[in-house]
Amino acid sequence: MGILSVLAAAIAAWIFGAVWYGVIGKQWMAASGLTEETINRSNPAPYIVSFICTLLVAGMTRHVLATSGIDTVGKGMLTGLGLGLFIAAPWIATNVMFGQRDRSLIWMDGVYPTVGMALMGAVLMMV
Repeated sequence: MGILSVLAAAIAAWIFGAVWYGVIGKQWMAASGLTEETINRSNPAPYIVSFICTLLVAGMTRHVLATSGIDTVGKGMLTGLGLGLFIAAPWIATNVMFGQRDRSLIWMDGVYPTVGMALMGAVLMMV
């Protein structure tokens, strides 16, 4: 597991996020209080920052897997799933609740790190 595996894992998770939010985009925008008029799709900053953040998460996930002795794709995927479901998603739920935002954002935004980190764990073990 090196820099190429981290990059591949980040790309896999980031692409999943693009697909996920493409599928639930209208629901997510409504729950977030956004409209087509209020979103600036030509601004690259959110996409760049999200990829950098995904790269950071992939790097830390690599560290967790390596120091935990995870050595198979299945174990990597399961560990990633657990990190997403039991670490990332609860933080999202906390932010949604304290921000008094639409509660449907918990599952919409919680699926991304849960599945994304499972993908990361699998890719990190494959590359």
